[in-house]
Amino acid sequence: MPTSTDLPAPLKALVGRADEALARALPGGDLPPVELHGAMRYAVLGGGKRLRPLLVYGAGHALGRDDSILDAPACAVEIIHAYSLVHDDLPAMDDDALRRGQPTCHIVYGEAMAILAGDALQALAFEILSTPHGDDDDPNARIAMLRALGAACGAEGMAGGQAFDLSAVGQKLSLVELERMHAYKTGALIRASVRLGALAAGCTDSDLLARLDRYGHAVGLAFQVRDDILDVEGESAVIGKTAGKDAAADKPTFPSIIGLPASRERLDTLVNDALEAIEPLGPRGEYLADLARYSAQRAH
Repeated sequence: MPTSTDLPAPLKALVGRADEALARALPGGDLPPVELHGAMRYAVLGGGKRLRPLLVYGAGHALGRDDSILDAPACAVEIIHAYSLVHDDLPAMDDDALRRGQPTCHIVYGEAMAILAGDALQALAFEILSTPHGDDDDPNARIAMLRALGAACGAEGMAGGQAFDLSAVGQKLSLVELERMHAYKTGALIRASVRLGALAAGCTDSDLLARLDRYGHAVGLAFQVRDDILDVEGESAVIGKTAGKDAAADKPTFPSIIGLPASRERLDTLVNDALEAIEPLGPRGEYLADLARYSAQRAH
């Protein structure tokens, strides 16, 4: 089965670009308050698939923009993702001690500092996105990007999805309810990543934006279905977090509701939906197509 090492070379190069841009965007680890800045850098720079920045770059490339315009939204969305993981791992939430193969932020820095690091990262993401970049900066595009990212974070996005998740423990959800939960918790930021890339590229075509939203919705759910399958079949050392934790916590997952064979079928359907949505892009959508397949085939 293909893994993250099977990303095409151009996408691997963009992972490196995103890492470098993130390192520049974060406060220096030697600047006071040193412990807070250290926790922020630990949370963001400690590895990761960088799927969300890659989706920003992929959408922007499909619409003809170069990387320099896309770096800011790519950083902003990944920093939001990192903050969400710091908070999700806290004892009051998912209570996890392992993330990306390393101790979670609150294990290393303590709960209070981890909470502050998450808060500061969220603020930094919006600061980055609101700052003008380059001579051809479009204020209207920046406002649209800020709106899209804000919506993906709030009650109708990640925070709402986490609320659904907390209330679902021990409950028997329908497939519709499960997919709604994950469309908020995981999918909203993935959809926003695609939209940010398109908006940064100056896209105002409502039909194309709708297709990209459809693509992002399918990729977001595919990513979660694959996550749930890995929680059953994966090993902690490979997936970088505690395997089997969802089952142990009595959380509803795709395999627990529809079984592993049906989960794999759902995964195939979602990837096909994503690829169909971006068909009009033709060869320009190659990066997005590769990322859709990767989301469903990754080993961690």
